[in-house]
Amino acid sequence: MKGSRLVSLMATLDKSEARALRKFLASPFFNHRQDVCALFEFLLKRQDDLPGKERVFAHLYPGQAYDARQVRYAMSWLLKLIEQYLALQPFLEDEPRQKAALLRAYRLRQLPGHFRQSLRAARQQHQNQPLRHAEYFDSEYQLQQEQYQFTAAQKRVREHNLQEVSDSLDLAYIARKLRQACLLLSHQAVYQREYDFGMLEAVIHHVESRGLLGIPAVAIYYHCYFALSGQDADAHFRAFHALLLQQGGLFPAHETRDLYLLAVNYCIRRLNEGEEAYAREGLELYKKGLENGLLAPDGGLSRFTYRNAVAMALKEKELEWAEQFIQQYKENLPRDHRESMYSFSLARLSYERRQYGQVLELLQKAEYEDLLLNLAAKTLLLKTYYELGEGPLLESHLDAMKVFLQRKGIIGYHRRNYRNIVRYTLQLLHLKPHSRQARRLLREKIEKEKVLTEKAWLLAQLGGQ
Repeated sequence: MKGSRLVSLMATLDKSEARALRKFLASPFFNHRQDVCALFEFLLKRQDDLPGKERVFAHLYPGQAYDARQVRYAMSWLLKLIEQYLALQPFLEDEPRQKAALLRAYRLRQLPGHFRQSLRAARQQHQNQPLRHAEYFDSEYQLQQEQYQFTAAQKRVREHNLQEVSDSLDLAYIARKLRQACLLLSHQAVYQREYDFGMLEAVIHHVESRGLLGIPAVAIYYHCYFALSGQDADAHFRAFHALLLQQGGLFPAHETRDLYLLAVNYCIRRLNEGEEAYAREGLELYKKGLENGLLAPDGGLSRFTYRNAVAMALKEKELEWAEQFIQQYKENLPRDHRESMYSFSLARLSYERRQYGQVLELLQKAEYEDLLLNLAAKTLLLKTYYELGEGPLLESHLDAMKVFLQRKGIIGYHRRNYRNIVRYTLQLLHLKPHSRQARRLLREKIEKEKVLTEKAWLLAQLGGQ
């Protein structure tokens, strides 16, 4: 039983889901086997100490001779019912889809009075709900489609709502297509993978020629796409940022959170390219996202948000805010990454305060199993050795970093970035004293480097011309 799908699935259930499933299994509409209900309760109470099949059989069928097939059948039925519940749950929570399904049922049963009354109620509820995301237009399409099917079946000579069906279908697709394009671009920037964007060019032309930028679900992703793609990026990012702050409430919380992260990731990318002004933009986005609860849903905070928010605050010299944030949100971090992220963030704060001894102490306190966090910690240690004037230690550390980058098989953007950090730090370390020309040449090379997250630090070590 240890490796069964049923056991691993049940381990993911929280208390509210377990209560709902108990009612679901007790309903004779879905289940008429009492041994399945008993098996559910038995396994639910023993998730930390799973019994063998023989014990399960003895509990379910006392006094009977052991039959492994009976246990397998009961487990198979229970798994099927839990999966059925999980598949039904999103539908039961999706009122627009339920109303469209009800309209279809009335239409097929040829109950025109019931259909019209339900259509009026569905339309009113649809218009009054506050969200205007892609799924809003999808629901509009479903209602328009049911209305068309109903009127067409009446066989009356009258104008149908075919244009409304087409328009709502287009808007649902366009909003989704632009949203997907933004996700592809964001992913492409990190993993250096090329994607085929399909009909995107035609969609953009349609948006521009039909004047659809007055629709929030279209406009916000349109501007986000062009910001991420680098086409007149600053102007499009400003438009995207403004729409996010003004109209973020028109999207469900999970989607607004994704929009905030897209905006923040754009700021991080520009910051990594040497555009220091984007640290302030990113920090304000983090503050706003934390204030409205979007970046810490259900009390949880991703380690990436934690790390990047601290980095933005330190970049903007808001050391007090950074310290408060580090302490306040420590317990919101995933347990597996809590101590490493906490110690690393405090080490960065100590570095900004020039408390280099404390930096060394904090970096030794945690194991950095996450590859990128490990590299970030090594980079912080590199800078600390340099600030302390520990030349031999620094050179040894840089050699170890080169081996680490080769051994771990780091590829793409991160490999290029950290190799550049090591290379330019070595050149900085071996720079001829008092050679203004050598300093100038190194400065020029660093300034031209496109992938170098520590560009500002390296240039600061070179000082003025």
